[in-house]
Amino acid sequence: MSVNSDRQDTLDSLRGSVSALQNDVHTVLERLIAIPSLSKPGSDPAVLEQSVNAVRDIFAPLLAWNSIDIVRAPGGAPALLARKDPAPGFPTVLLYAHHDVQPTGDEGLWTSPPFVATERQGRLYGRGSADDGAGIVTHYAAIRALSDRAGGAPGLGVVVFIEGEEESGSPTFATLLQTYAYQLAADVIVVADSDNPAPDRPALTTSLRGVLGVTLTVRTLESARHSGLFGGPTPDAVGVLVRVLNSCWAEDGSVAIAGVQGVAATESGAIAEDTLRAEAGILPGIELWGQGDISRRLWREPALTVTGMDVPRVAEASNTLIPQASARLSLRIPPGVPAATAQSALESHLREHAPPGVLLELSNWEAGEGVDQSPEHVLLGELADCLSDAYGNPVDYQGVGGTIPFVAHLAERFPDVPIAITGVEDRQSAAHGIDESVDLSMLERAGLAEGLFLTRLEESRIQDASTNPR
Repeated sequence: MSVNSDRQDTLDSLRGSVSALQNDVHTVLERLIAIPSLSKPGSDPAVLEQSVNAVRDIFAPLLAWNSIDIVRAPGGAPALLARKDPAPGFPTVLLYAHHDVQPTGDEGLWTSPPFVATERQGRLYGRGSADDGAGIVTHYAAIRALSDRAGGAPGLGVVVFIEGEEESGSPTFATLLQTYAYQLAADVIVVADSDNPAPDRPALTTSLRGVLGVTLTVRTLESARHSGLFGGPTPDAVGVLVRVLNSCWAEDGSVAIAGVQGVAATESGAIAEDTLRAEAGILPGIELWGQGDISRRLWREPALTVTGMDVPRVAEASNTLIPQASARLSLRIPPGVPAATAQSALESHLREHAPPGVLLELSNWEAGEGVDQSPEHVLLGELADCLSDAYGNPVDYQGVGGTIPFVAHLAERFPDVPIAITGVEDRQSAAHGIDESVDLSMLERAGLAEGLFLTRLEESRIQDASTNPR
């Protein structure tokens, strides 16, 4: 029998196994959706405890774990950390997902209740259905498929790490990595927390932009003054704030902050203008910002967004010069630009463009590093083949304009270990938004692809990087 026919036999066998698991997979995902596991400050910590215990119950029966614990850093949210050591000569795979979810927003805007799993037209709706319940059950299905094929005792080492604060920026993730470095050590890391171009088109995310947040406050007056008596020569804070912010963009809308320019792209995926317009909901006639390839603008160039402002509300407006005004800024940083470099560049720009004498304050800095990795690794190549086989289409190597701060922490802690960021959402999933959903056919393909990857590692014993923690 040829190698190719061996691989096809494995694919066909696993396809049947994963398909038979889908009712169980859906039940598990529905159970997770029912838990409002918010991690934002002020949320009920008891619900996160309920969530992590549910995750533990899901994974505990799957393998003969050497350890399976609920862990946390001081002040952090609970995470599941399960480890099955490899048999001699076998590699170890770390499977990551997160069990916390975003707030729902106005629940009245949802078509069905956000914490009640509801199936419509081949999609399962509910908060966390895609982000990241889909990642959790993808790992679940893959391990089930591997275990069934190996008779319950695979030689492959498996680590499952399901954290509980990703939606709050993973503030204690670095501490967890340091504390549990030995238990987390692996030859390859699979992060199931990104998206695919379409339900039948798989992607591997190879770059992420970083993010920098800051509150900009300007003060120009001791107190409010009558705009008729003093307006004209007297600078008001809102006007100054608008002037300073306006300096941050060039005429074509691109970011005009020196020191945060992007670098050359390595991704193969591309995004058409009509696709962007449809997915972003851009109104007719609005011109796009920047120039050149849209994928590069989304993945490899900076973006600055004003995410909030403290100025008088229109309903409360009066003919008054405002003494103080603030804006919250979010700067997406191109991969390869350190957050510290971007912070220095942004601060210099804002101070240089403030009018003389204006009291300018920058506070509440928050930062997340970007990621830029080459897909040229034997284990990433093997996973790409598995994704292509499972989805029936070649893999897109894509960037993502968003930020996943913990990926940079993983890369820093385990610099020689390849990190595969796989898609468990598609462009219609509305993660973080109203009516979040996951495509059930894609969910099955994701479980098949990952199960195929684990099985091929098991059967070929592909091993590359050191498993020694650093």
